[in-house]
Amino acid sequence: MRILKIVSTLLLLVVVSACSGKKEVLTEAQRVNNAFKLYEKAQYSMLSGNFRTAIEYLERLDSLYPFGAYSHQAQLDLIYSYYKLDDFASGVSAADRFIRQNPRHKDLEYAYYMKGLINFSSDTGIGKDLFSAPLSERDASTARQSFDDFSELIRLFPNSKYAKDAQQRMVYLRNRLAEYELHVANYYMKREAYQAAASRARYVVDHYPKTPSVPYALRMMMVAYDLLELPEMSERTRRVLLLNYPNFEG
Repeated sequence: MRILKIVSTLLLLVVVSACSGKKEVLTEAQRVNNAFKLYEKAQYSMLSGNFRTAIEYLERLDSLYPFGAYSHQAQLDLIYSYYKLDDFASGVSAADRFIRQNPRHKDLEYAYYMKGLINFSSDTGIGKDLFSAPLSERDASTARQSFDDFSELIRLFPNSKYAKDAQQRMVYLRNRLAEYELHVANYYMKREAYQAAASRARYVVDHYPKTPSVPYALRMMMVAYDLLELPEMSERTRRVLLLNYPNFEG
């Protein structure tokens, strides 16, 4: 009787073990299916323009299935969705994460481009135009970061399909950065810090050549040197201004 009881117990354990193994297979299948459903819902939300809901699905997908088949695309979609929702800090963070974790991914150039685009949009956002100081007077740190992001994209992927757009934005950003430096130089001029003004204006000439701000920077240098009683430097600057911008009347 005791032997029969032992045999029955063993058989029960085998059955339980078999059921347990079957449950694990089903769970893995469910994980793949659940990941697909989340990704599908996120895609539908993005196509519908509902990026807030898309972010919820994508964040859940990224959290629950970080190594699944949809992981990389979910991270890239998150970058774009944050951008569309003007959540620039989260977008940059997501782009940095993707770049750090996927240094050889085929879509790495997209992450670099989106990082630059997000910083570009953060600097030139519509809300800032409506409620902030003129663009040339605002802090230019995000503009400088955007320029560096696009520059890195072109350095790493010179033949990227995003390179042309990045180069065009870099032209704008160079002008923007030059205007900001000129604004700072003018600030020093108004406070009679002529040496600082001349140095800042010289920075524009040296680092942002061929931008519209250069002749204004040269003129400011000329005036600052006059006020500092440095006639030779003032005259040298005047000659450079006339030689390169003979029709300048700013």
